[in-house]
Amino acid sequence: MKILVTGGAGMIGSNLVKRLVAEGHAVSVVDNLWRGRRDYLCDADGKPLINLERDLHVRDLSLAGQMDDLLDGVDYVYHLADIVAGIGYVFNHQGSIFRQNLLINSNVIDAVRRNPVKGLIYVGTACSFPQKMQFGVEAPPLKEEDLYPADPESAYGWSKLMGEYEAQLLEKESGIPVSVLSLHNVYGSPCDFSEASSQVIPALIRKAVEYPAQPFVVWGSGAQGRAFVHVDDIVEGLVKAMKKGFGEGTIQIGPDVCTSIREVAQTIVEVSGKDIDIAFDTSKPEGDKGRCADYSKARRVLGWEPRVSLRDGLAETYRWVEARLMTRD
Repeated sequence: MKILVTGGAGMIGSNLVKRLVAEGHAVSVVDNLWRGRRDYLCDADGKPLINLERDLHVRDLSLAGQMDDLLDGVDYVYHLADIVAGIGYVFNHQGSIFRQNLLINSNVIDAVRRNPVKGLIYVGTACSFPQKMQFGVEAPPLKEEDLYPADPESAYGWSKLMGEYEAQLLEKESGIPVSVLSLHNVYGSPCDFSEASSQVIPALIRKAVEYPAQPFVVWGSGAQGRAFVHVDDIVEGLVKAMKKGFGEGTIQIGPDVCTSIREVAQTIVEVSGKDIDIAFDTSKPEGDKGRCADYSKARRVLGWEPRVSLRDGLAETYRWVEARLMTRD
């Protein structure tokens, strides 16, 4: 089949492209390369997964009409593109993130409406769940019906929820099949480990690799938690969604266990093999206090469940980041 992936040069997108190409599909990518990179679309030997000159389209999807010439003959669209980064960036750029994501989502959905395809897979986020239900590592697993009444903590969560709503309107009004996956905290390689915009796991791994030249400081108390899910498990869910997920409403993809950031930091230290002193900076933002997923719907509809253990996933990601930091040095 012919498949278009927005945000296809990012962490999730590039892994999805690799899987789709391996399954024999013709894949094209739209990405503004803000966090994505061309080299993410290459295999371990540096060979491009797709024709980068023909099938990688560097465009700003917040501008209208950017996909109109790309949908001819396309069977399915995976919409992963959005503006997201670490918690510091998200809470310091709420207005711009909200506006940009609204525009990106609406433009992509409008393009699909005007250029119908066999199906749209919209990628949402667990950040869209009400903040009052994300109160700690002991919070009960979230269910899809908990999304409403809506009250996300961040503008990012609101923007993704609005995109989810518009995608479902598309399905209702046009008949174009839509699958919505709400992802919990995804990690793995390749990833952004920069100081400016990295998310918690790559940020902590970078600090561990650089220790003792740089201190190993965890933002917040460390008591806050997330349901971390490896990118390989996410790709499995995305592939299954194209086969079984249409017309099923929102489906969560994530584990039913909430892991504290303190435990994540301790595991990264163990993986590093270093004697690292862990410090906590409670002046920094923590975000939602804790959440995890009741993934019974994903199991029932998609036949999905998480496979990669957190420790194995952290070890793989650590090796990837360490290799690139050492090369850079």
